[in-house]
Amino acid sequence: MRAPILCCLLLLGCLLAPLTRAAEYRFDPVHSALVFFVDHDGYSDAVGRLKIARGWFRFDEKNWAASKVVADIALGSVDMDDKGWDRVVAGTDFLDAKARPYAHFVSTSVEKTGLDTGILYGQLTLRGHTEGLAFPFRFNKRAFTIYGLHTVAGFTGIATLDRKLWGMDAFDSVVGVKVKVLLEIEGIEDGGAERDYQRAVAVSKPGDAR
Repeated sequence: MRAPILCCLLLLGCLLAPLTRAAEYRFDPVHSALVFFVDHDGYSDAVGRLKIARGWFRFDEKNWAASKVVADIALGSVDMDDKGWDRVVAGTDFLDAKARPYAHFVSTSVEKTGLDTGILYGQLTLRGHTEGLAFPFRFNKRAFTIYGLHTVAGFTGIATLDRKLWGMDAFDSVVGVKVKVLLEIEGIEDGGAERDYQRAVAVSKPGDAR
């Protein structure tokens, strides 16, 4: 009778262990989104979306300051729900995706500001230029899911960026300079996430400069 109980306790311990320590995560592309909003001549906010091509993060629920985020955003993936606008936004006036296919973000620190809120500080390299930014975010949930049998951590962040800081000066009379960015992020725990990212970067084509 004791053996089945012991087995159950051991299994429970294995399932709960990932929830009590810092861990590495890979971005879940299905449940992660970078959405941006930019004023269209005062009429409305145009809405676009970009994909996170690769990256990883480390999250320590008990010590947020030990967390880390690295991500590459595929600029050619821009989706404005219109092919013409996609070409304009991906072009040289804005994202310049052909010359530098990725925007690169690396965190420098994480500050906990509340029970489930914080600020992610980091450096964003875009169009060959790097600027610091602060991204307020909310930690939504970290749990083991039976859908895939892995641990998932979820976050929501929102910030406003000045596109001119990265040299995007075009059409400032009709296209908003301030760009609101919404992040909905889910990460799947993966002890090899950082290693796999470094391998992917190492085999990137020379033309894939950030």
